[in-house]
Amino acid sequence: MAKISDPKTIFPDFISDYQEIFKADLLGIILYGSATGPDFIPGKSDINFMIVLGEEGIDHLERAFHVVEKWRKKGVAIPLFLTESYVETSLDVYPIEYLNFQRNHQLVFGKDILKDLVVDPEFLRLQCEREVKGKLLLLREAFLETSGKPGPLKTLAKEALPAVIALFEALLYLKGEALPQPKKEVISAASRALEIDAAPFESLLQVREGELKPDREKGVAVFKACLGEMRKLAKIVDALGG
Repeated sequence: MAKISDPKTIFPDFISDYQEIFKADLLGIILYGSATGPDFIPGKSDINFMIVLGEEGIDHLERAFHVVEKWRKKGVAIPLFLTESYVETSLDVYPIEYLNFQRNHQLVFGKDILKDLVVDPEFLRLQCEREVKGKLLLLREAFLETSGKPGPLKTLAKEALPAVIALFEALLYLKGEALPQPKKEVISAASRALEIDAAPFESLLQVREGELKPDREKGVAVFKACLGEMRKLAKIVDALGG
């Protein structure tokens, strides 16, 4: 299967396929995530779409079976299917996710339902606190499951980093800081604004991108340092609520 080097090249065919099956119920198509920016790596990065449907269309997702399968074979992830009303009524419980969608998206077709979304700071802070404290527990458990082996530690680094970056972006937004695009710059900006050590998270990024292949001792040290900074972050987020 040939790699999709530029997601924009598939837009016309992708739009046509979904228009054919949903017709007037197709309200919008949005590309989101790393495929919209400089972090996209052909053949490695996911290509994610959001399909916005009307109320009638969302009740007939079975129409999309063959189209979803067709594009999966070409390297496109299963899209998020949702309605505009679902988004409007979910901002209070998923502000981090929608903030991330909003700053990493490109309108492909129809209405841009993300452009004018407004996130309530207190809902965002509460989710940040839940996420930081919840991730800390999960990362400790996952760290122990690796038994310190380099392979599992590398897998854990790849899985953990996107959630950490999303938290950093949300906290920068809360503090009124500028939000840079590349992941490395997000880590640097968050470390300055939140007064945490950037080095462990930069090492996670290097592992995820294949620039660093630590042995057992180095891998354990990096992850222990990350856990320590996450503990600090939990206290910082808690303090933001007064």
